[in-house]
Amino acid sequence: QVQLVEAGGGLVQAGGSLNLSCVASGRVFSRSFMAWFRQAQGKEREFVAAVGNGGGTYYVDSVKGRFTISRDNAKNTVYLQMNSLKPEDTAVYYCNVDLSLPALRTAKLHWWGQGTQVTVAS
Repeated sequence: QVQLVEAGGGLVQAGGSLNLSCVASGRVFSRSFMAWFRQAQGKEREFVAAVGNGGGTYYVDSVKGRFTISRDNAKNTVYLQMNSLKPEDTAVYYCNVDLSLPALRTAKLHWWGQGTQVTVAS
């Protein structure tokens, strides 16, 4: 089992920035990928970005160049720096971990945290 605690969301104007953080505990392996997801109202949860234990990063096209994912392995913590935010980025943001990047990309995992709400006003 994995416990996930996300933080850092809030209300921001379009063009603004937020930095999300997530602490993972439980069955978290050093080789795990760590990832961020989001779910807008009325839509399915979608993969946003992932980072490997060696620092390799992967992004969905809509956030490339605006979002930066990073991790602190010693703290089992993953971050998401979000710049140039747009109203369409409004969603509840979640993190998760898995040994498989393809599994993370499906966004269909067993355990989820409470998420953190990001609202971008136009």
